[in-house]
Amino acid sequence: MKLAVIIPAAGFSTRYSEGQEFPRSKLDEDLGGRAVLHRTIELFNNVDAVSSIIVAGPHDAEAFAEFKRRHGDKLGLLGVKLCAGGKTHRYETVKAALEQVPPDCTHIAVHDAARPCTPPELIDRVIDAVQKYKAVIPAIDVQDTLKRVSERETDDRDVDPLDAILGDAGKKNTRVREVEVTVERARLVAVQTPQVFEAGLLRRAYAQADLTSTDDAQLIEKLGEPVTVVQGDPRNIKITRPIDLVLARAVLGVKEPEGRPAHKRF
Repeated sequence: MKLAVIIPAAGFSTRYSEGQEFPRSKLDEDLGGRAVLHRTIELFNNVDAVSSIIVAGPHDAEAFAEFKRRHGDKLGLLGVKLCAGGKTHRYETVKAALEQVPPDCTHIAVHDAARPCTPPELIDRVIDAVQKYKAVIPAIDVQDTLKRVSERETDDRDVDPLDAILGDAGKKNTRVREVEVTVERARLVAVQTPQVFEAGLLRRAYAQADLTSTDDAQLIEKLGEPVTVVQGDPRNIKITRPIDLVLARAVLGVKEPEGRPAHKRF
């Protein structure tokens, strides 16, 4: 078995930077002395089956050059191949990285760049399973009550005459929506990565005309091919918002950095 790992890293960290005066990439944040992106890549460095790691960075030429400046040397030491990712959608980024996968790789894994806490036993579990099944994804059972809410949001703020003078200073701006229906959670799972596929199957999935999807397994489903679910892990969190970085540090047992701002360290 020869496994190539694709790590899409072309996103803009929009939700992570929401409300911040100086937006920055979540992949550059300090996680125990190393950038989040580097931590994620290191998950696969000592996995025997892995023969190639491809990181797909920003699409824009100037942004990609800056990405290489920040990460190129370190990723080169880790044996990583860099390429430019997609302009808008995640599937565009994965498709670009697919073109860089060596032809002798028998299997391909796709892993979120912002999942640096994946336990080694989870990686072993999906790799073991894909030797029997052609498409394997990790997932955990949904435990919370699920409700579908209205698309439209409204502001829940008291009207105050001082607003004309003070604006929103000191106000709590709460966005509210209405519940439309409670969703039955039986047999629902929250999907994680790495998702691992037989190489020919994933290439066939990405040869389809309609690549609209939220993950790679959905493209396999569009082919009518089965996708096998193995047990995920609650520790395998994805950093989406700043609070997730706090949780990631707790999972890995590392402290918040002191001194120089984290976004300037890498």
